[in-house]
Amino acid sequence: MSMRQTRRQFLITVSLGGASAVAAVLPARAVEGPPETTVLRIAKSPTICVAPQYVAEGLLRAEGFTDIHYVDTLASDVPEAVACGKVDFSLAYASQFVMTIAAGEPVTLLAGVMVGCFELFAKEGIRSIAELKGRTVGVQAIGSTPHVLLTVLAAHLGLNPVTDIHWVTDPAIKPIELFEQGKIDAFLGFPPEPQKLRIRHIGHVIVNTAVDQPWSQYFCCMLAGNPGFVSKHPVATKRVLRAILKAADFCATDPAGAAQRLVDGRFIPLYDYALQTLQELPYDKWREYDAEDTVRFYALRLHEAGFIRASPQKIIADGTNWRFLNELNVS
Repeated sequence: MSMRQTRRQFLITVSLGGASAVAAVLPARAVEGPPETTVLRIAKSPTICVAPQYVAEGLLRAEGFTDIHYVDTLASDVPEAVACGKVDFSLAYASQFVMTIAAGEPVTLLAGVMVGCFELFAKEGIRSIAELKGRTVGVQAIGSTPHVLLTVLAAHLGLNPVTDIHWVTDPAIKPIELFEQGKIDAFLGFPPEPQKLRIRHIGHVIVNTAVDQPWSQYFCCMLAGNPGFVSKHPVATKRVLRAILKAADFCATDPAGAAQRLVDGRFIPLYDYALQTLQELPYDKWREYDAEDTVRFYALRLHEAGFIRASPQKIIADGTNWRFLNELNVS
C-alpha cells in the first residue's frame, strides 16, 4: 500500500478502527438520526469472498450497533436464514437470492457488493466449456449452488447440461478432493478453493467470473436483508448498507489490512488464502455496476435453464429495494 493515503482510505481506516466520533459528525448521520436498534445479526460462513460483511465490524460499531452477532450458517443456507429471520443481513451469490425470491420467500435485495466469486477448474487437455461435453463434473449435490451455476454457464454457452455433462456427486467427499485425486474432469471452485489449487499447481482455470464476460459484468455477491428488519428499521438498514459498502472499499484499497482483520476476527484461519482472494477479486465495482441489471441477468439465465418460473420483473418487484442505496453518499 502506498505511503500516501487517499482521503477515502484514511476515512475507511479510521472508521474501521472504531472512531465513532468521526462517524457521528458526518452530515448523513446527523440527518438520519440513530439506528432504531443497536442489535444486529449477520451470517457467518467459511467463504472468503463475503469478506466485507466481516471487515465491516468496526464500521458497524461506528454506525451505532453495539451488539453484533455473527451466526454460523452454511453458505447454501444463507438465503433461507435471511428469509426466516435467523439473520438480519448477509451477502450471498446473486443466483441464490434470485431463486429464493422466485420461490416466494421473503428476502429484500439492497445492493450489489462485489464481482467474480467462482472459477471453473479443469484438468489438462480441456480448454473451454464446449470441451466439457461428455466429461465428468463434480458438484456436492444436484440443485446446489455450484450445480445451478454450472448448468447456467453450460447452457449459456451452448451445451445441454442434462445430457452433455456427466454430473458426479458424493456427499462424503468434496468436489475439490475428487479433482485433486483425478477422479473428475472439472469442478467449480469458490474461495479459498482456487487459491489452494493455484498454490499446488493443480489444474487450470477455463472460466474466471472476475474477468470473463458476461459474468464479470454483473455482481456475484449481493447484500440482502430480512424484509421485517428492513421495514421496521430503515435507518439501521441504511447504516448497515453504508458500513458494508465502505468495507468493500477497504478490501479493495488495503487487501493486506482486510485479510489481517479476517484472521484476527477468526472468520478465516489462513492469512495467505485471504490475502490472495482479496487481491484477486474486484471489490471496487459496486459504484459502477447496476444491481437491478444483475437480478435481471440471473433471473433470465435461471428461467432459461428451467430453475425458476417467475419473470425478472416479478422478482425485482417482489424482492428488491434500491431506495437505501440511492440515498447513500458514501465518500
